[in-house]
Amino acid sequence: MVSKSLDEGREKRRMLFKQAVVLAAGEGERLRPFTASKPKVMIEVANKPILRYVIEALERNGIRRIILVVGYKKEKIMDYFEDGKTLGVEIDYVFQKHLLGTGDALKQAENKADERFLVLSGDNVIEAVTISDSGLLDIDENENAILIKAHKDVSKYGVVTVENGMVEDIIEKPSEEISNLVNTGIYAFEKGIFRFIDGELTSGLRSMLRAGNRIKACETQGAWLDAVYPWDILRLNDIVLKENPAKIAGKVERGVTIDGRVSVGKNSVLRANSYVKGPVIVGENCDIGPNACIFPSTSIGNDVTIGAFTEIKNSVLIDGVKIGSFSSIQNSIFDGGSYAEGGFIARSEEADIEIGGEHHRVKVGVMVGEYCVIGSNVIAHPGTIIGNRCRINSMKELSGKIPDGSWVV
Repeated sequence: MVSKSLDEGREKRRMLFKQAVVLAAGEGERLRPFTASKPKVMIEVANKPILRYVIEALERNGIRRIILVVGYKKEKIMDYFEDGKTLGVEIDYVFQKHLLGTGDALKQAENKADERFLVLSGDNVIEAVTISDSGLLDIDENENAILIKAHKDVSKYGVVTVENGMVEDIIEKPSEEISNLVNTGIYAFEKGIFRFIDGELTSGLRSMLRAGNRIKACETQGAWLDAVYPWDILRLNDIVLKENPAKIAGKVERGVTIDGRVSVGKNSVLRANSYVKGPVIVGENCDIGPNACIFPSTSIGNDVTIGAFTEIKNSVLIDGVKIGSFSSIQNSIFDGGSYAEGGFIARSEEADIEIGGEHHRVKVGVMVGEYCVIGSNVIAHPGTIIGNRCRINSMKELSGKIPDGSWVV
């Protein structure tokens, strides 16, 4: 009888949350060239925009009224999601005219927010259990809560200190290790939060704490994946693909070998004697091979062509990409509509890369922006970043950063 009473109380608390505010107004400047024409939330991982994973996780938790706060390149978001009906949700849009921080973004939703609502960042890949198993939906009616997660590298996040299940403080990018618990940017709020927020949301939360308000800390074991730098897209893609179901809807010609979890979309063709080892996803209307090799952790979007005797490994190819024959691409990203003629080689090993004044040493291949045209027999050294709409003549060796619109002759 006691157990039944507890379950009823938990269900009643969960009924308090019918709405979520998703912050999707930011640009993601450190992710260029992939955010030059679209917001960070629309970068694709395993052939779906990051923001879609957030919306699907909400829907599976029964939260189907969603306010999207949009700003930078907002049309890309609105054209894709429209009113949300195809995903089983109801989307309402509000606009952040000037990118003045996460608190200001949330403030734009004040007039449409319920008395109780969730807040999420639209630029993190999450799964349904990330929300449901943390206790975030089970808090009492007058409580506010923050979702936290243990993380190996806390240097680029807000770090949360906790005592007796309550938040003590939130410190952005601390210089010393004070906790391994990071702020995921996922919250449960009552409407009184709007009295405290202005620029950055974490500043408002610290103001709440100083005013004597309590914020419950809810720790999750579920997936929470953040892309900060271009190579992070490969990491997210690898993790998400491992959970992607196998499904063959296209045509597989004689002599093709499929090994592991592989998904092939409608009207796509795997041509004779090709080899595909999962996890791999191939979109619709693709033409691959013959004698091509697609190795694990590769996502291939819609309308992609991969020529004969070409190998692709641990890479992301967005819609409309074309890769010529006898090419070899590893640990690389090609944004939509780019074309590399035959013999393209993307070398992959550790490289020093500078992003926004920060220096990183990472193992990566080449990162190619939208609508680039690359001639035959081009070699890209590790860590090469090719901007959008570049043209590269044949027989070139590439390294470093090539700005948008360049012509390498």
